[in-house]
Amino acid sequence: MKVSTLLLAILALSACGRLDHLGKPPSLSPNTESPEHVAMLWPGLPLHTQPQRAVDRASLWSGGQQSLLGDQRAMKKGDILTVVIELDEKAEISNYTSRSRSGSDELKIPGLFGLPQRAAGHLPEGASLDEAVSIDSSSSSKGKGSVKRKEKLTLRVAATVVDVLPNGVLSISGSQELRVNFELRELLVSGYVRPQDISRQNEITYDKIASARVSYGGRGQITDVQQPRYGQQVLDALLPF
Repeated sequence: MKVSTLLLAILALSACGRLDHLGKPPSLSPNTESPEHVAMLWPGLPLHTQPQRAVDRASLWSGGQQSLLGDQRAMKKGDILTVVIELDEKAEISNYTSRSRSGSDELKIPGLFGLPQRAAGHLPEGASLDEAVSIDSSSSSKGKGSVKRKEKLTLRVAATVVDVLPNGVLSISGSQELRVNFELRELLVSGYVRPQDISRQNEITYDKIASARVSYGGRGQITDVQQPRYGQQVLDALLPF
């Protein structure tokens, strides 16, 4: 009874994701409790340690981030920058292995205490013990393998600085969801960047993101059809054949 109840609970939990878009488009994830939203609510440190004078506020040459010539790059918690993902990689590996070995052993006993001569009278005509033992062996093996892979992905997504580490490195996180009819596409990106790697356009490429995590997928009716059922996945993992 307990086993059946547990199985029913597992099946119910596994079906919750698909029941969300049963007869309707998949629901968008709420962004009010996301790490980006929490970082944007952080008040941060004051921009100036003392009140600015009216002349400084009106000047176009002030050094603040909001000025005309100020540095607009993300540098503190809650700032937004653009992550540019242009992945165009191609890998091709080919291996070929060939091995061959042969061996030959031969043992003759033409005069071992006269035993071959004595046995010759009892052997059939033409038989002899001159070559009593003869062993031949040979083996060969060949192997060939190749790997060919090509990936291409071009994306742009806005990410938020969710934390500033003690050494000045920025921790970023970004998400984007696009729903078309009954299919939802989801893009997630996170990692660590150096402020000096951010361009003047407030952009950073994926190859300058440490511990980069990029996920591009989705959920919906088409994705459900393409994926095998949970029962089939369990059987594929348990069955040895």
